[in-house]
Parts: sequence; C-alpha cells; structure tokens
Amino acid sequence: MKTFRMLIFSISALLTTMSGARAEPPKAAVFDFQLANLGIQGPTDADTARLKPLSDQLRSLLSESGHYSIVSTDPVRERVTKGPGLRNCNGCAEEYAKTLGADVAITGEIQKVSNLILNINVYVKDLRSDKPEQAYSVDIRGDNDVSFDRGIRYLVKNNMASKP
Repeated sequence: MKTFRMLIFSISALLTTMSGARAEPPKAAVFDFQLANLGIQGPTDADTARLKPLSDQLRSLLSESGHYSIVSTDPVRERVTKGPGLRNCNGCAEEYAKTLGADVAITGEIQKVSNLILNINVYVKDLRSDKPEQAYSVDIRGDNDVSFDRGIRYLVKNNMASKP
C-alpha cells in the first residue's frame, strides 16, 4: 500500500510540474504598417506620420498579451522600405520574417476610405505550418490619433489576443 501511495504521489507531482510549464510564445516579426491604395486622394503627411507609432503600439500590445515574443525588424527595415508593399510582394514578408528567426510574420495596412471611414487591417502568417494567413480588421471613424489608438487596442484585445 505504501508503494502505491508513493506512486500516486510521484505521478501527481509530475502532472503538477508539467501543467505549470508553459511553452514559449512564438517569435513574431511585426512589420511597420503600410498604407493601402488610397486611390486618387493619396496619403497626407499625417497618414504617413501615424504609421510608425501605430506599428510600435501594435508590437507593444501583442507583446503584453503574452501571445507573441516580438523580434526586431530593424535588420530588414531598409529593404522593406525600398521594396514593394508587403501585401503585394509574393511572400516577401514571410521571407524577411524567416531571416529574422521569426515563427510568425505580422503585417498591417491602413485603408482610408474617406476622412471619416478608415480600416486597420492586420495579417498574421504562421510560418511553422501550412495554415492560411489570418486576417483581422477593425473599422474606425475619424482620421485622428484617438480613433487609431482605440481601434488598434480593440483589434488586439478583442480579436488577436483572444486567438493565440
């Protein structure tokens, strides 16, 4: 009977240890937001100036969610800037992410329908599997920093962070 109790105790201790262990979150290369085709209106200086801070905010929110470990995209930033848009380059974002040692490539674009109606679109491609890319989008009203701040927070909290 004593041997049986010791065995049960050992199994229980092992299961407790195993359940407490967590896998490291996937490494994600989160590229700077880019502007989608804005049609005849073209980007304003404010549109362009908003991209980097919004990108940094996305990285921060994703890191804080615990679902991703963010890797720096600085080593490929110049190539990304000089190349075609990440949504139109036949997989270059995935290749850049792989060179950075990332498990996931995350790209984003801002689509401006008008000064009132805008979309924040984020695309997540898991490089470790054949799963299709996941797309997340939120519509915002108002071309201002407050709308973008609320939009990106909503997108991460209610869509991306709830789906590892």
